[in-house]
Amino acid sequence: MWVEVAVSAVLGLLVLVFGIFGAKPNDYILGSALLVELLLLAQLVIAILAPGFNNPILGAPLEFYTYLVSAIVVVPVAGFWALVERSKWGTFVIGVALLAIAVMCYRMFQIWNTPLL
Repeated sequence: MWVEVAVSAVLGLLVLVFGIFGAKPNDYILGSALLVELLLLAQLVIAILAPGFNNPILGAPLEFYTYLVSAIVVVPVAGFWALVERSKWGTFVIGVALLAIAVMCYRMFQIWNTPLL
């Protein structure tokens, strides 16, 4: 989780810097989104298998999986938007999406590790 938060936050900030300098969506920008998407898919597999390895979710499972599926959907939608909007604003969309993924992953960590009252 910490790797995913760090990677998505750093890449999100880097993509936003590219957007500030007017970079249009390119292979590097879309590749950074693809990397974060692959990390999210790996997290989905781990989240499905973890309870079987004595690491149960302590919080609300529906809330956790809603965050996870939403995060998985955000990246392709942002990528599509960036491909349609081939200007620096498409780059900003990718950057903001990656930063949102970092926040969502941290929230998923909180949900997984905080028991329900």
